[in-house]
Amino acid sequence: MPESEFKHIFQHLDLGFMTLENRIIMGSMHTGLEETKDWNRVAKFYSERARGGVGLMVTGGMAPNKEGAVFPNAAGLFSKEDIDGHKYLTGEVHKAGSKIAMQILHAGRYAYGENCVAPSPIKSPISPFTPIELDEEGIEKQISDITETAVKARDIGYDGVEIMGSEGYFLNQFLVKRTNHRTDHWGGSYTNRMKLPIEVVKRIVNAVGDDFLVIYRLSMIDLVPEGSNWDEVVLLAKEVEKAGAKIINTGIGWHEAKIPTIATSVPKFAFSWVTKKLMGQVNIPIVASNRINSPETAEKVLADGCADLVSMARPFLADSEFVNKARRGRSKFITPCIACNQACLDHTFNMKVSTCLVNPRSCHETELNYEPTSDPKNICIVGAGPAGLSTAITASQRGHKVTLFERDRRIGGQLQLASRIPGKEEFIGLLEWYKTMLTEVGVNVILGTSPNYKDLLDFDHIILATGVKPSIPDIEGIDQSNVVTYSDLIWDNFDTNCTTFAIVGAGGIGFDVAEYLSQEGDSPTLDIDSWKKHWGVTDPETHRGGIIQGLPRPILISRNITLMQRSSDRIGRKLGKTTGWILRSSLRMKGVQMMAGVTYNQINEKGILITNHEGDTQQIDAGTVVLCTGQKPELSLATDLNRVGQEYHLIGGSKNTVGLDAKIAIDQGTRLANIL
Repeated sequence: MPESEFKHIFQHLDLGFMTLENRIIMGSMHTGLEETKDWNRVAKFYSERARGGVGLMVTGGMAPNKEGAVFPNAAGLFSKEDIDGHKYLTGEVHKAGSKIAMQILHAGRYAYGENCVAPSPIKSPISPFTPIELDEEGIEKQISDITETAVKARDIGYDGVEIMGSEGYFLNQFLVKRTNHRTDHWGGSYTNRMKLPIEVVKRIVNAVGDDFLVIYRLSMIDLVPEGSNWDEVVLLAKEVEKAGAKIINTGIGWHEAKIPTIATSVPKFAFSWVTKKLMGQVNIPIVASNRINSPETAEKVLADGCADLVSMARPFLADSEFVNKARRGRSKFITPCIACNQACLDHTFNMKVSTCLVNPRSCHETELNYEPTSDPKNICIVGAGPAGLSTAITASQRGHKVTLFERDRRIGGQLQLASRIPGKEEFIGLLEWYKTMLTEVGVNVILGTSPNYKDLLDFDHIILATGVKPSIPDIEGIDQSNVVTYSDLIWDNFDTNCTTFAIVGAGGIGFDVAEYLSQEGDSPTLDIDSWKKHWGVTDPETHRGGIIQGLPRPILISRNITLMQRSSDRIGRKLGKTTGWILRSSLRMKGVQMMAGVTYNQINEKGILITNHEGDTQQIDAGTVVLCTGQKPELSLATDLNRVGQEYHLIGGSKNTVGLDAKIAIDQGTRLANIL
């Protein structure tokens, strides 16, 4: 689609005092860059996306004071160094041709520190600290600090601020009885409970003037018990408008909600329906958010009247040129965000600088630049999995001549397996993008071929990305006919009439296999109504908070599945911080039995004999025993090259399988290609 086909995306938005060039906002995300204090690096990240065509961008949340910081030493406007750094940032963004607002985020009881404050001393389920209940003086301090931060933002060149009033943070905590047990004029009735956010908006608008953008991030659906109902959402939106906010952005779900909101298993634009309910209730523009990751999806949201603008965050980690590519009719070249969370949110929760699984350069723009080579080489790469693909594309972009061999008749390697797992359908789009890019940059792709080492000796560089093969454990009876590896199972090489399965190994692959086997019918990821029913999401007009109490209920499936691991650790402990709980919850719903601390004694014709964590011998009945017991490098070609003394590079699974995932493989590939 060229720009003419994205009629809604590329409409200007006249706010009176400011005009936005398009309807796409780069939403707030905490990357950890501001905490590095490397302002050149921060500015490079934002200004590159400004040049990429974003109409307006919003920074990660800046703390208004120490007690409101999400974690100790979180970024804020506290020192001269902070002020000078942000001045430099806004200047660079403006030179790049875009506008930027600063998000002010007071975490309330979500703040990870003993001095956290809240309307009532009610501990969050995701924090070990019980907050201090604010008195009148304390509340006034929070209002003043938030207002002062907004004034500082205006003075250092920001075009506006976004007030974080959703996701269960401080202002949101005052709104609902779940977290506000006060009996003074800040609690009790909803009129009282919404006083604080309204007062914050009023104070900020009065302090910064009418020619400064004030956005309010409003929770449209809380997804927690005792959350706001729809009448309260509408009333708050109207009062926010009266108080002087210029735009209302959508917040979806509290951080403690037991319903996924942005993971890859959530359908595209899964919550735009609730934003649409607010359209026409207020006269200021409304922004839709969550799982909008392509220009086609954004256009549909706007064309369907769900919002006036769309907010996308992680898609701009995946591709800084997102908007420009859409405008030029090159949307198929946009590097797709697959909503995996592995390199962005998981990094954030592990106190690491964010990046992107499909774009390792993201947040590393001062380090990885893929400069054109002055010495083009003839390079061969063996293996078209994630490591080989990323190396081939990056090396070719830099000017090298690249030949890519793949023994399969399709590219992708482990990505092909991932694309067949329910809830990981985004990987299909990623594979299509890789195909497009291989052609675009001129990589010579040879499929269905496993080259002999002699075929490689004339290349200047040999790169082995030959991947992995399943590791077969030493268990008595491993050669039974009812035993299958995960890869053979996913390629449908098993008895489809089998109804009982024992999965040996509960790492990421084991969980994927359990999800694969337990899904009957179409994946809920592909249908919003099915997904909502699956997780118990409903209209906040009929159920407070937008959830049905007692859901999600168990889902009956015809297969009996047991997932086991040797380790006595909590099952799935090493899964991603922000997605592991989703996988565990999904499998529990379907009655998958999960067992830790297991010793595998013998595989027999009836299944597998184990010793459980209590030391008792137990027969697990299974028509099929699936091996998800790790991987080992495929090194046969490396062995041949070693024998003749030929140098080569190893990347991805062929280099090391410990902790291997697509994020690591792609990062290794691009970094190698960057220095060749």
